[in-house]
Amino acid sequence: MIRKLNSILRLLFLLTAITAFYNCSSTRKLENRNNKHIYKKLGLEENKKDNLKLYKEAASWLGVPHREGGMDKNGVDCSGLVLNIYKTVYNKTLERTSRSQCQTNCKRIDKTKLQEGDLVFFNTRLKGNKVNHVGIYLKDNKFLHTSSSKGVMVSSLDENFFIKAWLCGGRVVNYK
Repeated sequence: MIRKLNSILRLLFLLTAITAFYNCSSTRKLENRNNKHIYKKLGLEENKKDNLKLYKEAASWLGVPHREGGMDKNGVDCSGLVLNIYKTVYNKTLERTSRSQCQTNCKRIDKTKLQEGDLVFFNTRLKGNKVNHVGIYLKDNKFLHTSSSKGVMVSSLDENFFIKAWLCGGRVVNYK
């Protein structure tokens, strides 16, 4: 009787272990499919070294309309987008304006030194050298920002407009 009970317990344990393994495997497959979808939305290639939390958060903002002074998914401006993503992904509070983010929160870096999560600063008026636009560098010369006509989107630093408007890159070093 005790042998039979031990056999049944072993069988139950084995079935439980197999079920747990199968469920973990299914969850990983589902996560991988979701990750591929995120990268496709952003127009990027997946890499295991990427900060997936950044890419998920970036993808969740795509298409949000531009609204000057906006701070949420009903409408956001460029610095509001950066502020929100930095708070969510890195738990860092940045200044509210693109100019202050550049001057107060960042150490300036060259375009060739950009890394995932760095900030990219522009003068979109194409006159002078005052910062009036900011985005978050993703990778492969692509960055997330808000467009006044298309809302939150991914653009390339290689686009003519952004080549002309480029001011500097910034690595966040100072935050609240």
